[in-house]
Amino acid sequence: MDNPYLSTQRVRAALRALDLRPTRGMGQNFLIDPLALDSIVDAADLGPDDLVVEVGPGLGVLTWELLRRAGRVVSVELDRRLAARLHEEFADTALCIVQDDVLRISPAEILAYADTQHATLNTQHYKLVANLPYAITAPVLRHFLEGEPQPDLTVVLVQWEVAERICATVGDMSVLAHSVQIYAEAEIVARVPASSFHPAPAVESAVLRLRRRPALAVDVDDVGGLFRIIKAGFLHSRKQLGNALPSGLAAMGVPLARDAALAALAAAGVDLTRRAETLSLAEWAAVYRALA
Repeated sequence: MDNPYLSTQRVRAALRALDLRPTRGMGQNFLIDPLALDSIVDAADLGPDDLVVEVGPGLGVLTWELLRRAGRVVSVELDRRLAARLHEEFADTALCIVQDDVLRISPAEILAYADTQHATLNTQHYKLVANLPYAITAPVLRHFLEGEPQPDLTVVLVQWEVAERICATVGDMSVLAHSVQIYAEAEIVARVPASSFHPAPAVESAVLRLRRRPALAVDVDDVGGLFRIIKAGFLHSRKQLGNALPSGLAAMGVPLARDAALAALAAAGVDLTRRAETLSLAEWAAVYRALA
């Protein structure tokens, strides 16, 4: 059976019925491309034992596919009109709809909505599969990767440039890349053109897959402390680290004598003339341990 929610005419009719005009701020770009949709669900490798969390289901195009493959789906939708419509469209299915701001509710609270009476599912293990609003991509990924429990697998449709930043290698790293890669292995599965959406966004998108690591990529006693150091180094990213790190720490309210910062970089084996984007996560961890 073909997905009925892929029809552009149906999308337009539903939006008119709801008196809803898609807004850029809400990231309301509705997927209408079957190939892009297949790329998402295939990358998620879903089966009847899977519990799926979906963020921003919209009109239900991805939701429909998830319900065909997974044992249970919990969809978090901010817009009350869309949430009400989903209740009607997917009545008597294995769908649980949470009308809330995903960033204001923890992963554990989201999973608590999953009614496991109809499926033998372990709510400590789940997959995050979503067409994420562009404006909240990074916060949502951090929300789940840093939360408890973390998704075993994440497959999300995101802006192409954001996917590239997340999957960056040493030499072109960013705080975002480090904040994802410390928890998961990242890869771009497919490129999705703007024409795959209604209305079409101004940029292309990517299907991004994150596989959770069995342990953190680096051994540190305080992930928050590590990222304070990383953020300080990137605060003045055009400067060499010998200048960027002490000034960045000072700007973040962590005063440290310049000599101490330089000594920590030297102890970690990091040349003072390097810039933040050239350091690996392991090198940042070494700097953190030297400063600690």
